[in-house]
Amino acid sequence: MSDTDGSVKITPGTGAKPTGNMQANAAGDTYFRKGFGLKSEIQSELASDYTGQLVDMLQAREYTLTAGQVTIRLAKEFGFCYGVERAVDYAYQARKKFPDRTIYLAGEIIHNPHVNSKLQAMGITFLMPKDGRIDFSGVRAEDVVILPAFGVTIRDFEVLRQIGCVMVDTTCGSVLNVWKRVESYARDGFTSLIHGKYYHEETRATASQAEKYEGAQHLIVRNMDEAGLVCDFIEGRLSADALMERFAHAASPDFDPARDLRRIGVANQTTMLARESLAIGELVGQSMARAHGDEYARENFRTFDTICSATQERQDAVVELLSEPLDVMVVIGGYNSSNTLSLAALCSESVPTFHVEDADDIDPTSGTIRHRPLGSKEEVESTDWLPDATPLRVGVTAGASTPNNKIGEAVGRIFATRGVDPKTIR
Repeated sequence: MSDTDGSVKITPGTGAKPTGNMQANAAGDTYFRKGFGLKSEIQSELASDYTGQLVDMLQAREYTLTAGQVTIRLAKEFGFCYGVERAVDYAYQARKKFPDRTIYLAGEIIHNPHVNSKLQAMGITFLMPKDGRIDFSGVRAEDVVILPAFGVTIRDFEVLRQIGCVMVDTTCGSVLNVWKRVESYARDGFTSLIHGKYYHEETRATASQAEKYEGAQHLIVRNMDEAGLVCDFIEGRLSADALMERFAHAASPDFDPARDLRRIGVANQTTMLARESLAIGELVGQSMARAHGDEYARENFRTFDTICSATQERQDAVVELLSEPLDVMVVIGGYNSSNTLSLAALCSESVPTFHVEDADDIDPTSGTIRHRPLGSKEEVESTDWLPDATPLRVGVTAGASTPNNKIGEAVGRIFATRGVDPKTIR
């Protein structure tokens, strides 16, 4: 995630329409998007929470540490991106700015259990969505609500604006760029075909951007297979009823395929697998051309690469690392972190891969690892997971919401599993 914009103030009572990075008009000093100027005051606390000595050593030694018969290779782009750093920074600043106020967080700040538990320990109350909705009924005007890096829906933003509480908006700039794209599609009469997970906070917020224009529609596809079903309808191989039976949960409430799939603009959740997002755009564009002709497709189909630069950089770094001989890959990050899942998917194509949510999932004493296999919804525990290879080469990467200290702890536990005390590494 990244961020490219600052805060916007709209004078109360002007009735201004939302533009750019605003979801709705916010009154003067109740809306904050640039922090509170307290970065220096919370920097030491952040550093103690989220730095990692072994990670620093890896970076200083060309992302390589060797001890005994074990070599750890760290992908050159990993862990916290700028947008995540900013979101966590602003949450810490908000606690410092409002020490005596009730502070809520609209969902999880990012998808990392360690970071979220830290915020809860600071007295920040999480309001978790249920059936895609967040209950803000307990929020008062004197309270503070932090908007997560994924953003919130237009509906939720408006509810908070009406309450009049302080809003600390940490929405990632890359997410805002996708919102602008979806808003432009809606304005020009295009249906937004979004590559993402319909239940994900970011995708729900992105889809809501179409609501700014009457009659605008959206449809969410998870992967190439689902995009293929949309193409089947466009080219007459699938009925509207059959399509909606599959996508009723992932489309606008009054979505009509015959009406709404004649003009299409492709967007995506910023943390999806980049190559798949690009392939979906190409697939649907070709389908439009086959069904209606090249000229029609040029006028009625749009696609743009809206994968965030940090997501792309981490995926590219993993691809580069996988070109080396590796015996195993460890991917660190939340099980509900989309960008981490994309990294695990890339790694699994080339080498045995273990996706762990936290460093604690690696137990050197028992030689076990708790992990979630790709495509599974359940954790499993594996023994003797490190190959017998001597020397052993282990690749490591981490999702954009994983702090350095957890990466460093995982590296230390990998060494310890092979009998190397990480404290002896110099």
